[in-house]
Amino acid sequence: MKIIASNKKAYHEYFIHDTYEAGLVLTGTEIKSIRASKANINDAYISIKNNEAFIIGMHISKYDMGNIFNHKETRDRKLLLHKKEILKLSQKIQLKGLTIIPLKLYIDKGLAKLEIGVAEGKKLYDKREDLKKKDQLRKIESELKNR
Repeated sequence: MKIIASNKKAYHEYFIHDTYEAGLVLTGTEIKSIRASKANINDAYISIKNNEAFIIGMHISKYDMGNIFNHKETRDRKLLLHKKEILKLSQKIQLKGLTIIPLKLYIDKGLAKLEIGVAEGKKLYDKREDLKKKDQLRKIESELKNR
């Protein structure tokens, strides 16, 4: 498994409740750019329309060796999920007011996969609390190393 892109900000900005693995519907030049690690998922989000999941705002750079058949860099791409998973996700979005964000883009056995998470936005005080906990853990680890 080769990780192409990860959304590090997601764990700082959101509480992640559930994670799912989804496939992507891509064209030939898109998968070649992904294999060359030229993808960005930081500003992307997942939307559900007509019982189908789409990733919106994912940036895949144009393939260098591509010609007139090159792809659009930020087009909406369909996600491959089971129907039951899509229904669960849409219910969580509508009832609880949660959002779905991409966490990791990776290649597994030659196929591009996307790890998505059902997330709830953090308030400013939650972010501060997390930073304090990380700082305390860092101090404890450094003291243990010094002994």
